[in-house]
Amino acid sequence: VARHGAGLVEAMLGAKPAAVLGFATGGTPIALYRELIARHRAGAASFEQVTSFNLDEYLGVAPDDPQSYRAYMDREFFDHVDIDRAKTHLPACPAGENPQNVGLRYEALIRDAGGVDLQILGIGQNGHIGFNEPSSSLASRTRVKTLTPRTLEDNSRLFEPGEVQPRLAITMGIGTIMDARRILLLATGESKAGAVARMVEGPVSAMCPASVLQLHETVTVLIDEAAAAQLQNREYYERANRENRALKERFGEFYAER
Repeated sequence: VARHGAGLVEAMLGAKPAAVLGFATGGTPIALYRELIARHRAGAASFEQVTSFNLDEYLGVAPDDPQSYRAYMDREFFDHVDIDRAKTHLPACPAGENPQNVGLRYEALIRDAGGVDLQILGIGQNGHIGFNEPSSSLASRTRVKTLTPRTLEDNSRLFEPGEVQPRLAITMGIGTIMDARRILLLATGESKAGAVARMVEGPVSAMCPASVLQLHETVTVLIDEAAAAQLQNREYYERANRENRALKERFGEFYAER
């Protein structure tokens, strides 16, 4: 999963060195970031001209807090590649500032950068993308969201005993995510199988936010065997994947411009 995902990012950078990338956090993207770091060190990928926007950030957590997503990105990726820190953005809300204004500014920053060329996503066990929890508006923009008990439980493993776990976050909206020219979603492990099946084969519904990706023009979903376990049309997807790979080997990667 990580190797193929890194190949897509590398191809994007080859076609557009000054690409605007959307980054995700959590456990799933770490392997992707390590693969990209390895390719950078090998001279195959440069992030020098890249502008980046992260999906989300906890509300009330300072950027220098080890639990912030800024610290996560520094630790897992930014510290190891040639990206310009001044061109990396997260929707952090300084103490005392109105979070609504932070969301409006973040949307403006994305627009001013020309929009996101490639948005990387994970998926929560409840089908969330970013911190857009079930029942989120499918047209939503960057704003504050209250995290569900399921998400808090899933993320609790990342916090030490006694650490305060944030219950609010600022996240790109589903509408914001859908504006990206291309989307790459990664999912691994049996725990994601139900969400993957609902995303791909279920109805488009706010109760499974990731299902809205069925309506996007250019989405790549990379999953492992365990995450694919509940798909009903798995045999067809595997055959289609083989055919698509053959086309890409013959004609190269295609990136839609719109």
